[in-house]
Amino acid sequence: MDLEVELRFFAAARAAARTGSEHVPPGTLSQILNQLSAQNEELARVIPQCSFLVDALAVHDLDCEISAGSVIDVLPKFAGG
Repeated sequence: MDLEVELRFFAAARAAARTGSEHVPPGTLSQILNQLSAQNEELARVIPQCSFLVDALAVHDLDCEISAGSVIDVLPKFAGG
């Protein structure tokens, strides 16, 4: 069983993170995002503009618990129609 959470970055978040994915310990979505922001200034600027999918479901509650083995997709706003 996987003991970490996988984050997958897309578009501007991927550019800011300088990677397509990263693994972090489980916690609330807010804790995970705060940890990422503290480690990467560029990503800290992008994260507030993002929406998040946890295991393919949209999540708006940053206090939700993210379990080990889950996948978080970090999706910045996309241009276009």
